Amino acid sequence: MKNDKSIQKMIFTAMLAALAGVLMSLEFSVPMMPPFYKVDLSDVPSVIALFLLGPASAACVEVIKVLIKLISVGTNSFYVGELSNLIGIVLFVVPAWLIYKKAGRTGRAAAMALGASVVIRTIFACFCNAFITLPLYAAAMGVSLDEVVRMVASVNPAITDLTGFIIFATIPFNVLKLAINYGVGYFLFSRLHAVYPAMRIA
Repeated sequence: MKNDKSIQKMIFTAMLAALAGVLMSLEFSVPMMPPFYKVDLSDVPSVIALFLLGPASAACVEVIKVLIKLISVGTNSFYVGELSNLIGIVLFVVPAWLIYKKAGRTGRAAAMALGASVVIRTIFACFCNAFITLPLYAAAMGVSLDEVVRMVASVNPAITDLTGFIIFATIPFNVLKLAINYGVGYFLFSRLHAVYPAMRIA
């Protein structure tokens, strides 16, 4: 019985990872946002994996989707966006799972975990953009950080410096992207769990 559950878990994880890889490639730009800020729905399978299959499966889905995109499409951000995604794996999986587990693994617990994750990941995104990804992006393009900010300012006049970038680009973009992904992921998880309770393996 235990072996059957392990096999089921591997199959579901692989299916969700493949779906996440496809969804990550179907990204779209957001008005008034930098060209390297694109929204996709690739976190939806990760949310389902986390609450149905557990943290290890969710982490596998996150890593595999990045590899799938790199192999099939390549990068349009000099690997900076992919690096940011990998950093975000720990920030998504660990806090969300701990909150979900401690709160009793209910629908309400999942909603609390995802709400906390939006805050945690957005705060880290601000730090990550200011000190890691933006400097790396500037270095990869061979320009200064100020030039990257000016490039962004061309699509959003409210952005005049790094602080403006964080306030008017990083925060709203991450809140929007995570809210969409988590909202859809939570809806699908709750429906799947309600219709097929046995699917919950975690």
